[in-house]
Amino acid sequence: MKELISQPELCDECGKCERICPKNAIRVISGVPVYCLHCAEERAPCMTICPEGAIEKVNGAVIIHEEECIGCGLCRDACPIGAINLNECGIATKCDLCFERDEPLCVSVCPKDALKMSSEDILADKRDRIAKELERVKMIMK
Repeated sequence: MKELISQPELCDECGKCERICPKNAIRVISGVPVYCLHCAEERAPCMTICPEGAIEKVNGAVIIHEEECIGCGLCRDACPIGAINLNECGIATKCDLCFERDEPLCVSVCPKDALKMSSEDILADKRDRIAKELERVKMIMK
């Protein structure tokens, strides 16, 4: 299952994630990447409110089937973080975790690794940092 996790403390507001996103679906606001959280199905207000059923969860990503969207904007209005926009044709668009790709484009271009594909990646990084610090402390204690 795909997920997108941000580490705002690493973000340097370079804007590369914003520029590469094919859906124009990520914004960096005060050093915090803001994008669709891909809520659980039972908690996703956009899925619940869509009168056409054009929004579904696929492999962890909340996807808008643009060909089924009628452009009513209810999903945009229901999203608590403002992650859904209507494009120039009036069709709802949002982050789809680049579900056709192995890795979201925003993750691949982030120079500071502020965006990761899973919380496991972040935990592994933290474990590595802790292990290195413990080794440093051991050397000092000798």
